[in-house]
Amino acid sequence: MEEYFDGLFNETNNAFEIASEARLKNFDNENFVEVKLAKNKAERVVGLISIVAPQIVGCGVVERIIELEKKYGSNDWRVSLIIALEIAKQKYCKFDDELNAMEVGIRTGFAYNTDGVVSSPIEGFTKLILKDRRDGKGKYFALNFSGPIRNAGGTGASTCVIIADYVRKNMNYETYDPDEKEIARLFSENSDYHERVANLQYFPSRIETDFLISHLPVEIDGDPTDRIEVSNYKDLPRIATNFLRGGYCLIMSSCIPLKAEKLWKQLDKWGDELGMGHWSFLKEYISIKKKAKAKNTSTKNEGPKPRITPDYTFVADIVAGRPVYGYPLSNGSFRMRLGRSRVTGLSAQGMSPATMGVLNSFIACGTQLKMERPGKAASFCSVDTIEGPVIKLKNGDVVYVTSLEQGNKLYDSIEEIIYLGDILCCYGDFLNRAHSLIPLGYCEEWWIQDLKHDIESINKKIDFDKISKQTKLEINRLKDLFENFMTTFPNFNESFILAKTYNSYLHPKHTYHFNSNTFEKTIEFLIWLKDGQINGEGKLVLPLQKNWNEIETEKRYLELIGIEHTVVQNEFVVLNIEKTNALLVSFGLYNNFNKKKIDEIINVFNSTQKEKKETDDIYSFNILNAITKISNVKLRDKSGVFVGARMGRPEKAKMRKIPGSPHGLFPVGKEGGRMKTFASALDVGFVNYPVKYFFCTTCNEQVLYSSCHKCGNKTEVKDLCRFCGSESGCEHFQNKTEEEIEAIKVPYKKTKINFREYFKSALKNLNTNQFADLIKGQEDLKNKSKYVERLEKAVLRAKHNIYVNKDGTIRYDASEVPITHFRPKEIKVPWKKLKEIGYDKDIYGNELNNDDQVLEIYPQDILIPCYKDSSFEGADSILFRTSKFIDELLVNLYGMEPYYNCKTPLDLVGKHTIVLAPHVSAGILTRIIGFTETQGLFAHPYVHCATRRDCDGDEAAFFLLMDAFLNFSKTYLPAHRGSTMDAPFVLTSILNPAEVDDMVFDMDISWNYPRELYLAGLDFKMPWDIKIETIKDHLGAEKQFEKSGFTHDTIDLNDCVPCSAYKYLPSMIDKLEGQLDLAKKIRAVKTEDVAELVVEKHFVKDLKGNLRGFSQQQFRCVKCNHIFRRPPLDNKCSNCPEGKIIFTIAEGSVIKYLGASINIMNTYACSSYQKENIELLRRAMDSVFGREKEIQKGLSGWFN
Repeated sequence: MEEYFDGLFNETNNAFEIASEARLKNFDNENFVEVKLAKNKAERVVGLISIVAPQIVGCGVVERIIELEKKYGSNDWRVSLIIALEIAKQKYCKFDDELNAMEVGIRTGFAYNTDGVVSSPIEGFTKLILKDRRDGKGKYFALNFSGPIRNAGGTGASTCVIIADYVRKNMNYETYDPDEKEIARLFSENSDYHERVANLQYFPSRIETDFLISHLPVEIDGDPTDRIEVSNYKDLPRIATNFLRGGYCLIMSSCIPLKAEKLWKQLDKWGDELGMGHWSFLKEYISIKKKAKAKNTSTKNEGPKPRITPDYTFVADIVAGRPVYGYPLSNGSFRMRLGRSRVTGLSAQGMSPATMGVLNSFIACGTQLKMERPGKAASFCSVDTIEGPVIKLKNGDVVYVTSLEQGNKLYDSIEEIIYLGDILCCYGDFLNRAHSLIPLGYCEEWWIQDLKHDIESINKKIDFDKISKQTKLEINRLKDLFENFMTTFPNFNESFILAKTYNSYLHPKHTYHFNSNTFEKTIEFLIWLKDGQINGEGKLVLPLQKNWNEIETEKRYLELIGIEHTVVQNEFVVLNIEKTNALLVSFGLYNNFNKKKIDEIINVFNSTQKEKKETDDIYSFNILNAITKISNVKLRDKSGVFVGARMGRPEKAKMRKIPGSPHGLFPVGKEGGRMKTFASALDVGFVNYPVKYFFCTTCNEQVLYSSCHKCGNKTEVKDLCRFCGSESGCEHFQNKTEEEIEAIKVPYKKTKINFREYFKSALKNLNTNQFADLIKGQEDLKNKSKYVERLEKAVLRAKHNIYVNKDGTIRYDASEVPITHFRPKEIKVPWKKLKEIGYDKDIYGNELNNDDQVLEIYPQDILIPCYKDSSFEGADSILFRTSKFIDELLVNLYGMEPYYNCKTPLDLVGKHTIVLAPHVSAGILTRIIGFTETQGLFAHPYVHCATRRDCDGDEAAFFLLMDAFLNFSKTYLPAHRGSTMDAPFVLTSILNPAEVDDMVFDMDISWNYPRELYLAGLDFKMPWDIKIETIKDHLGAEKQFEKSGFTHDTIDLNDCVPCSAYKYLPSMIDKLEGQLDLAKKIRAVKTEDVAELVVEKHFVKDLKGNLRGFSQQQFRCVKCNHIFRRPPLDNKCSNCPEGKIIFTIAEGSVIKYLGASINIMNTYACSSYQKENIELLRRAMDSVFGREKEIQKGLSGWFN
């Protein structure tokens, strides 16, 4: 492992040196690499804060953070408080004033608590303001927050307030003294934000907000983020705006109120030690919060309560075209199964590829599902060692589906999906969410634990010779059943012998969902069973009523217990010999099938049903318990707890394109035409646009670059007067203060750019006369100082058909998926190639010598998506062309040697990339080791958590290392707030598990789960009551990087749906039809409810919003794109001679969902309210757009 990390470190430094040499040639806006390298968290923190406070670099802050970590431990909040205060006291470097020092100190402490990764310390916490108390005793702190604060997470953002208060107290400032109106403003503003802008994750009650705002020692303030005024308490003297403040509402809802328990848990430990005892008000707040949210707990005459209750949250926000797969706790939806496969964990879950098939390919690898429990969402991968769906075909047959191909083949023949199959969720996800364990359906891994326990209770140990003698089963067969229990299953006879011999449980393959039926239905089935007979082949044959397929008959019992059977000649139901014996043994009829025995069993059920009616114990008197009384062997519940889910966002894998899809960050202005092309600008010959003012003293003229395109000499940067455009020193600068001078200066000047000259120079530098037909630039530069990117880069990108991101790099976005182990054959890389990059041995310590061996992935290695269809390209193709672009850039522009030298996409193996998640400003170095036929970015869980993300449906970007070093520049970043998000200001070259997001610490790495875990689920115990090996147990040790385990293997991670049907179905109507078709087929879904929710939650909102937008729209010229608030009376563009004015919102986009809504209302049993709502909308549409006139026809007209 040390050799692996040395290789990463050395290659990073090598690439950095090459890029630094290239940057010194002055072809870029800065002559140094703008990505800062960081070896640890302390360096990341300083690198991030240096964006706003450059003096913090190299002044001793890094060393002090490391020193504090040794004293208090890594990630301890006390480190952030102490370093913030010391910076505020200007112990390490000087600042303009004390206010600036305190602000930087708070930012630094905040950055430490967010791992030095997210941009919130720079843009989420916008500024510190000192305000006067009402009583005149002094000044207090007011913290300004904006929208990007959400990137820090609730706990991280809350710590910023604690850090600020620690600095306030020790810098001798006063506490905040709110008046009654300021206190009342919080609840009013929260309510408006929650109702009119976005649903808050947590909405505190009035009593909570009043208590908090009156006890917080600092004021929470914020910038206005929405053009909506607060409904009450306006024009308060100490609150600068009447508009809603997004950052303020987030801090005072989803941060401090929501995370109060977690904050107090930390402060209670060491608050007094650091003089923060006054935060003890949180303890009282927690009590108030519980009382405010408590519901009536009276249990009088209500009987026992269920241990878990259905959670409908995920259904409430349904979206058209994205199917619902099961209602909360609804029988037949996904069966919860505990375990972790090679490609699950960290919120990612697994399902059988067969389930993907019968769900009409709406779920692909990486698709997000909104879940009922244990978390809110999960991305899904294929795991073929868990149970697939049970379906009923249109001919009446009930079938187990075992493969993706079978599921796809049978879909059109499906009458009903009785059971969706398993979802595989790891123990760590329950532990991290503090969700109680739940009863699980009986499965193979539980069965083997039961069997071993029962054998050991008799034989003391597992002795195959002894077991063979006791059961008459062959030793080799026994070993196969015990060692390969996930893939090798006992037949009925073997399962029965083992269960009877050791008083153990029947194997789950021969156990059924008995609790899915009622006592009444069970008794009806037993009466029908008396009419059946066992034929000569040992099969059970039951007669069918003539109209069995039109009404519910006793056959429904067999369907609901999920037992395979066949309808023969539309007259009989036939069970094969294995299913027959399993069913009979369950009812105590094995080798004793006769009417008298069945009557005895019916009497047992009748008496048990009578007992059930006389008691309120809903747990003791279920069907399975009654069956167990008469069964020939012990049985466990096959069902367990079912979990509801619906489709969230589809998986994603494609090259990122910013609006306009430019190849370069070069302005073409209006001269670029409607498509913003270089060709249009070349036709005109020049571009009128304000650009950064560089001056070449040799040529004595303004140029666009930091080095002159004519003579090649370095240019000078000069500031100009915003009024007259001359250099500083004009009359406008006379007798002005420093602040006034800064306000007058601008770094750019409107210039008539000789575009042909610059383009010709670019081609000369590239030593070519050839260029792509379509090269696109930007109409407007988004960066503050109007820096441009060299034309050479745009020309080369267009040549290789790749597009630029906002920061100059070339990004590829993909859904985040975890992986801890892989097989060479899965990743399309020969095992010999893997040996060349350091993979020598498999997980068993055997030398790597074939493509089927299982290898443990190194912590900073990734697999990139290479699935291709007509709509997008795989990452292998994009990165391969990017490598060619970089090599040509190095050779032709910078005059250096090529770096990548890739001949085929396979040559990308071993090349280094940067992974960067949205909203963060620090990337993690990674290495490509292979490719998958999916749309997921497969990476070690450490990589995902290094970007402060999990795998619940999030996406991340990756790009080549040299691309970032060579082409990234903060000078290109847009001027608006939030621009520093998703930019690689800092790069972590060596991953330290102790410094990544702590969610990964709870991920389990055990090879199997103990029997106690399954039994604990029956009692709804908490996860921490059962000890399972997790990553946290090995932090700081060798095992933190290797020798992790998994409980469920999968033969091939590519055995899945590669692209969701949601993405390739052409229209919303097609998606909606697919959604409703699945709703009809899935037993666990209420079709009418789904139909009405689609209309209510999606279509009605869109129809109303689009109609409002149509009445407020602007108008556009088709030729020059000039925008008009109102169209000219002559319908001609006043900006160009031949332009035609058109709508920017078309009628079709307004009414597109009206027809579908009306159709749903007419087809499904929806509420009369919703039907009237749609009718009113239809009339409103008709009043705006009119409707076709009805033409009265004579009777003869119908016969022509």
